[in-house]
Amino acid sequence: MANGGFAALDLLDERSASFDDAIKNSTMVKHLNQQEAIDVDQTLFNKYKFSVDQLMELAGLSCANVVAKTYPKQKKVLVCAGPGNNGGDGLVCARHLKLFGFDPVVYYPKTPSKELYINLLHQCKSMDIPIIETLPSEVNEFSLVIDAIFGFSYKPPLREMFVPVIELLKTTDIPVVSIDIPSGWDVEGGPLEHNYQPHTLISLTAPKLCAQKFTGVNHFLGGRFIPKQLEKDYALNLPKYEGIDNFVKLN
Repeated sequence: MANGGFAALDLLDERSASFDDAIKNSTMVKHLNQQEAIDVDQTLFNKYKFSVDQLMELAGLSCANVVAKTYPKQKKVLVCAGPGNNGGDGLVCARHLKLFGFDPVVYYPKTPSKELYINLLHQCKSMDIPIIETLPSEVNEFSLVIDAIFGFSYKPPLREMFVPVIELLKTTDIPVVSIDIPSGWDVEGGPLEHNYQPHTLISLTAPKLCAQKFTGVNHFLGGRFIPKQLEKDYALNLPKYEGIDNFVKLN
């Protein structure tokens, strides 16, 4: 067999191994219900002394790395950020994407009152990232949308001010990347009220139960910061991160 044939077989074996690893990762890792997700966060804060902004920085960086790796040519990015921690992850992600050579614009419809979010917004502005309070009329000028509106604490009904952005996520043909859970989904039941599928889902810490209803193209786990003892205590069965990567593919 020619060398090219061996190379092709090697590549096929590598892809097959990668696929097998992803299937193994997806089936082994624990999916958290809403209370478990809250408990894990509280344990990180209280027992392991992580701060909210520290975890947000690590989570947002891992999301930016996923985007840069998966969508290297989609430079014009609309980051839709909500008023809570999920939105904070989005602001951090936008800042790192700017450093990675992307061109993010942050849609932030609710003026923050907490110092943490005020500071994150200030950091984005200091890096010349445009901040807008209404959705742009020409969304098609963007090649990627990052959904960082709501996280696992979301409870319906949807507030009126967020209806337009959720409708955008449901109807756009532009690839959508959802951070932790698709905004508007029930954290356990999935797309009960708002039925759409993002192109990519980036679960953080551990997947939530709703991720079992995800049928999009890419499912990643981001945020490589869980202490081994916490992983054992909650039986998270986290997948192996390769090398120095802070994200891993689950499907």
